[in-house]
Amino acid sequence: MAAERGGMAAGGAAGRGGLEAAVRGRLRGLRERWAFGSRERGAAAAEPGPAGGGEEEAEEVSALQALPIDVQLYIMSFLTPQDLCRLGCTSCYWRVAVQDPLLWRSFFLRDLPVWTSVDWKSLPAAEILNKAFSQVGDEVLHDYMAEYKKSCPQARRSLKSSRSRYGAVTSFLQSLVTQSEPRFAMFGPGLEELDVSLVRKMMTCPEILLVAGLPQRRIHGIGSGVTFQINSNQKFNIVTLYSTTSVERKRAREEQAAVVNKMFYQENSIVGNQQAVQYNVISQVKKVCEVVDGFIYVANAEAHKKHNREEELAHILAMIDPAFGPPNRPLLVLSCVSHFDVERIPCVYMAHQLQLNLLPRPWMVQDIVAATLSGLLSGIEWLLEEADCKNAQ
Repeated sequence: MAAERGGMAAGGAAGRGGLEAAVRGRLRGLRERWAFGSRERGAAAAEPGPAGGGEEEAEEVSALQALPIDVQLYIMSFLTPQDLCRLGCTSCYWRVAVQDPLLWRSFFLRDLPVWTSVDWKSLPAAEILNKAFSQVGDEVLHDYMAEYKKSCPQARRSLKSSRSRYGAVTSFLQSLVTQSEPRFAMFGPGLEELDVSLVRKMMTCPEILLVAGLPQRRIHGIGSGVTFQINSNQKFNIVTLYSTTSVERKRAREEQAAVVNKMFYQENSIVGNQQAVQYNVISQVKKVCEVVDGFIYVANAEAHKKHNREEELAHILAMIDPAFGPPNRPLLVLSCVSHFDVERIPCVYMAHQLQLNLLPRPWMVQDIVAATLSGLLSGIEWLLEEADCKNAQ
């Protein structure tokens, strides 16, 4: 992870030597064309018209625009993306200048670690973040401004708020019809490896999640279902699936030993000329997967711990196997840390580590903190919306 971040930072530094001359040359050429056009317009205005019209003063260059290109780029680097977009609305020159790829790439690398969510529609491609500018030519230059707008959570929320309210009306009408509660299967190492129990916190914070039904459907000590309620009337059921029993988990913690995940079993298969390990779920878990409306995967996002993301992806694929139910059921990944002061893996990196871009279904990664449940409601609301869309289809 540190190497990945270091590579991205190095790519950003290399970028300022790769396309810097091309970018500055493009802006200089634009300025020269703009200045030449201004002189022509001024000369034409100075000539008396057929009726002896007066003179029109040539357009003046603003103080900021008169600065060297290097200084302009340096000043723009201190603006927020929102301010940069506003600047681009002031003239043709600034509309082109604010699209400078060096600026937007630097915004990407600066802001990406603090974004709290990313989904299947907004995940930036790994090569866009990793490839140095020196490896990219003008003919294949990425539109970093468009990528930033697509990936930024604030832009996604503003796009969502501008949509039609028909969906809210539909949900209200559906609430008038008696229907079963949405059910979700929750699993993953973040349920067991963190210093704070996410499930225990969820069951003891009525101001965030209200427990509306006692645990049910116990599965040989490794799972049970709880009904929660949010937004005063929306109820949903979460079946929590652990890798092993609570006694075995406690013993493993005390002995600092690894536990065997009882939810899955391995099957060897041949892929090409190589032998590959494939996971399947036990029969009890399979029955849960067949009846749920979506999945919640709790990932351990604490940067100081070791993670086997390949095995985690194999477990996810075993749970969401299309043979168990509709292939469009949503997957919510809760990228979880114990406390606010714990260094976390950014959600965009988490999505790439788990290779979620390979999944042909709606998914979202949401950062949360187990101690406060910060971010949890945003993830649950997304999951309920996607489940409603699936049921409507």
